[in-house]
Order: sequence, then C-alpha cells, then structure tokens
Amino acid sequence: MTGLRVAVAGAGIGGLTAALALRAKGIDATVYEQAHELKALGAGVSIATNGSRILNKLGVGDALAAIAGPVTHYQFRTWQAQPIAGEPSTLGFGDPARTWCLHRGEFQKVLADALPAGALQLGCSCVGAIEHSDGVHVEFADGTTVDADLLVGADGIHSRLQGLVTRALAPVSEGIMAYRGLIPAERVQGIADLDASSMWLGPRQSFLAYPVSAGELLNIVAFVPTNLSVAESWTAPGDVAELAAAYRDWDPRVLEIIGAMDSTFRWGIYDREPLSRWSTDRITLLGDSAHAVTPHLGQGANQAIEDAMTLAVVLRDARPGELGTRLRRYESLRMERTGQVRRQARAAGRIYRSTELTPRAQAEQLRAILDSVAINTYDAERIAEDAGLAA
Repeated sequence: MTGLRVAVAGAGIGGLTAALALRAKGIDATVYEQAHELKALGAGVSIATNGSRILNKLGVGDALAAIAGPVTHYQFRTWQAQPIAGEPSTLGFGDPARTWCLHRGEFQKVLADALPAGALQLGCSCVGAIEHSDGVHVEFADGTTVDADLLVGADGIHSRLQGLVTRALAPVSEGIMAYRGLIPAERVQGIADLDASSMWLGPRQSFLAYPVSAGELLNIVAFVPTNLSVAESWTAPGDVAELAAAYRDWDPRVLEIIGAMDSTFRWGIYDREPLSRWSTDRITLLGDSAHAVTPHLGQGANQAIEDAMTLAVVLRDARPGELGTRLRRYESLRMERTGQVRRQARAAGRIYRSTELTPRAQAEQLRAILDSVAINTYDAERIAEDAGLAA
C-alpha cells in the first residue's frame, strides 16, 4: 500500500468498485455504508463493455458472468411489434458477449465479497467531514469519526457530501417514471425472449425486459410520463393494474409479461445539471453524487465504474500533499465524458418516446448517439494512464 488512507462513503456499485480499484493500485481504501446490512434491493442493471472491461481487470468478472442473464442479442420493436432495426442488431449498445445483465443486489454482493475483511464497514452513515492541512476528519451519524487522507463521496443522487465540495444541486425530473419489477422466468416461457434484451418503443413511453440472476428472473422497466414527484427508490410500491392500463394497446406480449407480475415499484427518473467542480483538496465525488444520468443508455453504473478506475489510476503513487492536483486531473478526465453521456441519455429517452419519428429514423438516431458514447471502445483506464504520461 502507498500509505494513503481513503474513506469511501457509500457501498453502491460506484463506491465498492472504487475501493476495489484503489486497492488494486496499492491504496488503502475502506467503504463506509449507512445500512446495517446489504440487502438484495433493486432490480436489473446492465454492465456494458466499458464497465465489464474494468471489472474483469479487478478480478470479479467470472463471478459476475456466472450470475448474469444469458443475453445473446438485442431486440428493438415499436409498441405494435414492428422491428425498428434489422435483427440481430445492437444499435451500438455494446457486444452482448461482454455485457452483463445483473440483479443489482447480487452485483453488490459480489463486489462486497471481493473486499478484504474490514474494508467494508456497515452501519456508518457519513454526515459530514472537516478538512485540514493533514487530511480529512470524517463524521458519522452515531458520533464516531475516522481520519483519512481523502474522502470519496459515493453516496448517490441525494448526496450529503456534495454540499461540502460545491453548491448542491437538486435532482432534475425528466417528467418520466418507471415501473420496475422481477418475474420468475418460468412464468413467461414462450412469451418473453429469455435470451435477449428486448425493448419496445412507443409514443411517450417505452418498455424494457431482460433476464438476470443467471436467467432465473426477468427484469422489467416500463417508462411512463408523470407530473408527480416520484422518489428514486427501490421500495416505493406501484400498482400492477395501473401499469397494465398504461400499456393496454401495446404488443400483446407486453401485456402478457405485465400479467405475470405479482408486484411492482415506482422509480422516479432524474439526472442533475453538471456541477461546477467535484473536488476540494481532500474530498471528491464519484458516480451519481457527481453526475447523475437518466437510465436510457444503461450507463449510470458504467460511468461510476469508469470514475472508480480513473480515480485509482490518478491517485496511484500520490503523496498526501499532491492530492489537490491529482483530483483536478481526475475531474478533467471525467467531467466532459460524463456530461456527454448525460446529454446523450436524455436525447435517447426522447427518441424512444417520440411521437413523430419513423422506426427507421429512431434506429438511425439511436445508432448515432450510441456510437458517440463509444460503449464498445471506451477504455477509462488506458485514457487515464495516457493522461498521466502526458502530464
């Protein structure tokens, strides 16, 4: 280890990956999580090539591949079942052979289990921090504290630590919410394509289904317009009957899939305007706490994973007195990239729910957006390494 002590606030995908990446680069990192246990909350999350490349290097690829849904191809249809792209097509979403469709709770457990004993501390809700010349004094809700050289805020879209770095910005609603849920795969045999990531696009709403949990479950995400303030929550209950009513005129397969659901929860769709900065000399932000994005490119977790590896490369061999300079380099590498992904995710959502575009125009515009994000080719570690050589 280099001697640097890094405290990571938040045991989501970004925080856990940050700890693994920092430790892989010889930096002592400990994750502090407010929950007293890691529960299998959430539903599906898609890890594309730009994320799986990093996770493979961190040694968790085989474990994740073993629990991923068996997705071999993508399907894109209109709400009336008309293909919008020639089959098979990825439209640029990434190579399905290097993409993992995962249950978020199972994903989180694999990452947590990969950390050494003591590197994940539960029941530690970070409520503040005081910077000083020699480090940062991290404060928890139970009155305990810890001293570190650096605090990484990976505490999500409602980040408490964001306000320690810059003026906190409220999340921005897209005017969309999603019904989410999981269905045992045996209930939809012969109805859903259990080896595909399938998307239906329609006026003002869209519907996504893909397998997770090694094919045992089908993950559902149904986007609908709303003027309500819906929390971004893994536990806010929804109404299956309301969901079915919203899709009553769609492809019968969509209605049959919904009919197999026992329950659903509502998930507000938010992002955030770009922050003016992510770091001080002793605190930095990562993942949704820095750059929340809408889910329409499947890039939220992937961008947090890119952040994690970039930060680890930038901090490798750093001395405490160099942290401010190194963190500014981290910002310079990540702010433009994540800003582009945020803009393009918003644009993709508008294309999915367009009332005017033809299927061919939807396919062409989506392909252009996805090509610009470079899901297959973007290598955050190499880019950070190259930037370090040029510095």
